[in-house]
Amino acid sequence: MQKVKLPLKVDPVRTAQKRLDYDGIIKAELLTRLAESTESVISDANVTLSFDFDHRHIAFMRGHAEVEVTLSCQRCHGGFPYTINVDFCYTPIPKSGEVDDLPEAYEPTDVDENGEFDLIEIIEDEFLLDLPQIPMHDDEHCFMHSSDMTCGEIPIADERPNPFAVLESLKK
Repeated sequence: MQKVKLPLKVDPVRTAQKRLDYDGIIKAELLTRLAESTESVISDANVTLSFDFDHRHIAFMRGHAEVEVTLSCQRCHGGFPYTINVDFCYTPIPKSGEVDDLPEAYEPTDVDENGEFDLIEIIEDEFLLDLPQIPMHDDEHCFMHSSDMTCGEIPIADERPNPFAVLESLKK
């Protein structure tokens, strides 16, 4: 089955009323912030989304997304492929603005003046949050093994006189 492009924006309440499901892609060139944070975006993002209402009649969007990027190893500075898999669940912020009443499972998100939110922005945010803080190859794939790395010797601090000892003598 061929995947289709997802809409750029979606009204979560109307889409939940129709109980729509999406199975599509986001083109790699649309993931500009992810491209800036990595060496490159290798593949289009595969995304599945489901819109529905919960038992409290709160509209939500549940989804899964996957994309492959190239990261730079912080040990050897070589590039390596990395697959980002994220699961998420969002709900539009209610008109009253009371996000404290929302269930913890839902991540609240703002909607624009038309009651829509930007799918690409939300999914790209999830990808960015899932990037490793210190990307590194697995030890067996990196030519700079962690056992070969040392931080050096820390010299023993020489015993210096206390700079405040002079003040102690002034007290007397």
